[in-house]
Amino acid sequence: MAIFAIGDLHLSLGTSKPMDVFPGWQNYVPRLAENWHKLVGPEDTVVLAGDTSWGMSLEQCREDFLFLERLPGRKLLLKGNHDYWWCTMAKMRSHLEALGCGSIGFLHNNFALAEGVALCGTRGWMFDQGQPHDEKMMARECGRLRASLQQALQSAPGAERVAFLHYPPVYPGAEAKEIVAILGEYGVRRCYYGHLHGSAIRYARQGVAGGIDYTLISADALTFCPVKI
Repeated sequence: MAIFAIGDLHLSLGTSKPMDVFPGWQNYVPRLAENWHKLVGPEDTVVLAGDTSWGMSLEQCREDFLFLERLPGRKLLLKGNHDYWWCTMAKMRSHLEALGCGSIGFLHNNFALAEGVALCGTRGWMFDQGQPHDEKMMARECGRLRASLQQALQSAPGAERVAFLHYPPVYPGAEAKEIVAILGEYGVRRCYYGHLHGSAIRYARQGVAGGIDYTLISADALTFCPVKI
């Protein structure tokens, strides 16, 4: 039994927005499935760090959810900036139950325990956009991250708390100070994030900074191969 992570699958099996048009994404769905089957077993857990499907509604995500359901392991989904289908937990859980997708769950104002590790997370927010609503959105995401970590601390106080975000909390010469502060407050030592693609991958901050080890897990950065954490 093990824990894996990968983000930004950008599946579009029920819509017409294939990623194959971008360099490096050719035949990415079969490549992802092949790598997943080689690494992940039925008892393993995989965290998907946002931007899972291009579907605009739950119904448009149907084939993407069924694809994930056929893959081994338990899958825990974060919200990404392109997950327009994301709605209330009740509606999403009801939809997945109706589809028979019992292996798919969510990290959203909660945490999950796997292999003695507390898996925590939220979408996060871009910290350098300078738009009027950014402060409000950052505060909301900080609240969700804090709620996730606090639940883990209360329910599994002895477990390592590992954080997953969609947006990068650190970038060369900058960081989302509010989010980084919360990670430090709750003793997080490992943080995994996605969102960055293509040429942006080379600029990703990876490795230890301020006592936290950051790792980029967007699908193309991992060559469509879930990484064991």
